[in-house]
Amino acid sequence: MRTPGSKKTRLIAGFAVVVAFLSVFIVSSQRHSSAEAKGSDYESIELFTDVMSIIKKSYVEEVDTKKLVYGAINGMLSSLDPHSSFMSPDSYKEMKVDTKGAFGGLGIEISIKEGVLTVISPIEDTPAFKAGIKAGDMILKIDDKFTKDLNINDAVKRMRGLKGSKVVLTIMRESFEKPKEFPLIRDIIQVKSVRFHLMDGGYGYVRIAQFQEKTDEDLAKALKAMKEESKGELKGLVLDMRNDPGGLLDQAVKVADHFVPEGQLIVYTEGREKDSKMQFTAKKGNKEPGYPIIVLINGGSASASEIVAGAMQDHKRAIILGTQSFGKGSVQTIIPLSDDSGLRLTTARYYTPKGRSIQAKGITPDIVVEAVELPKTTAKKDSMHLREKDLENHFESDDKSKTEDSKKEDKKIEKKDDKTEKTPSKLEDLLKNDYQVLRAFDLIKGWELIKTMGHEK
Repeated sequence: MRTPGSKKTRLIAGFAVVVAFLSVFIVSSQRHSSAEAKGSDYESIELFTDVMSIIKKSYVEEVDTKKLVYGAINGMLSSLDPHSSFMSPDSYKEMKVDTKGAFGGLGIEISIKEGVLTVISPIEDTPAFKAGIKAGDMILKIDDKFTKDLNINDAVKRMRGLKGSKVVLTIMRESFEKPKEFPLIRDIIQVKSVRFHLMDGGYGYVRIAQFQEKTDEDLAKALKAMKEESKGELKGLVLDMRNDPGGLLDQAVKVADHFVPEGQLIVYTEGREKDSKMQFTAKKGNKEPGYPIIVLINGGSASASEIVAGAMQDHKRAIILGTQSFGKGSVQTIIPLSDDSGLRLTTARYYTPKGRSIQAKGITPDIVVEAVELPKTTAKKDSMHLREKDLENHFESDDKSKTEDSKKEDKKIEKKDDKTEKTPSKLEDLLKNDYQVLRAFDLIKGWELIKTMGHEK
């Protein structure tokens, strides 16, 4: 038979365990605090246990202690900044899967900006990307749940689900007069970190969608494949990191290492703890030749992509083209906890080689180029223009600089134009209708032409 006294004793013992847990946490994280500050901490813990005691005793329904502790930790972290968060065992497991590039959901990277759940960027070839979700979109509702009181983990959990299941996001965008609903079907998200294509003339294009465990390895393979295809070194490179939400810091450093000279600083971090103060420099090894590079960024470029862009810009190794980046200049450390849960804690800010903090500022492009929608029929319209060679009795070219071989080559090109062209790959097709990419290649080709001017007698 249970007596009131024994029940009370068990309850007090339960609270004592929670107090002990929190005491250890506070003491370990505040080891440099003064005795006066520690006294204040213990008073705060006492207040917490008082509230917890009242909830356990008087709340309308019985509440699980672990649920209360998890909720308290969540609230504590969400009061710090948008990127610090507590991960339950399930969320922590999902996070580890994310860095490997495969997970279930919609395919968007999110953050909390000015109290509103905001899209950092959609991931390519995902339900969100195909539905037209854009960087900067404000998510007001997930299904029927308003996002105002949701933290990042809760929002992610609501958007994750079984493949084929439906979720409706209510989005507000600057160009919208009122919020708009986007019905989406969840899918298994397979994020391909690196995509590439060799353009005409020996110029390379590399797209980094996200910094994952094998991004550096995939980039090395892409550069090697393009060199083999062009039968020599590349003439130039467009490195596209638009809508790249970031990822692993070590991968950002390794990517920049391909282009930054040996011994030069890539990024450094500053924090309160000794371990948070780090410097990352370019290592000795195979470096890419000094060909011209254009780096593409926009408002969806964040964190790791900003590290790479900032390093390339400071060392004048590339021209940065596009629009202002997102401005996430903080480093989150993942700390595993005893019950298989995890802590994502902002422990440092990172700085570019010249000491620029990117936090809330972002990377400013050297050349600002806004995204412009190009009509897909541009090529067809251009072919309808009348040219001199189309006129009756036109003069033939008397170009003495052309050899017989080059004239034969012209005839081959004319014959080729008469035939049905090979259907371009999906990536190639996208590049031909991407205004910022076209501007980048115009610039890089112009760069090469200018270098040759004045050399001929």
